[in-house]
Amino acid sequence: MSLFADSLFMPALVLALMAWFVPKLLARVMPEGVKPLLGIAFLSTVFLFALSAAFFVALYVWQGMTWAQFADFGFAANVLFYGKLGLFAGMIWGPIMVLSVANLPRSWVREVW
Repeated sequence: MSLFADSLFMPALVLALMAWFVPKLLARVMPEGVKPLLGIAFLSTVFLFALSAAFFVALYVWQGMTWAQFADFGFAANVLFYGKLGLFAGMIWGPIMVLSVANLPRSWVREVW
């Protein structure tokens, strides 16, 4: 059970699943085409950065960090620290997001790649 509780397996799996599904969810609300596809890639990057930073905050809270401890560091220090973690997590979600975005034109009905 330590594979799930104390390792990086579960966080990496959650980040990978987010990276696969965020572009697919954005594709449901955006039109088909090359320019919207680039927009989906950009918005996915922004959303995944924010989601992964928030995910790391949630992991710290789950491990017992209190909101008072967050406040002790200050807003700017927290944004910098968790933003950096979100960027580092891009090594996990980045390639998966690119594969997910590249797979989107296969389901186009009106546009041709």
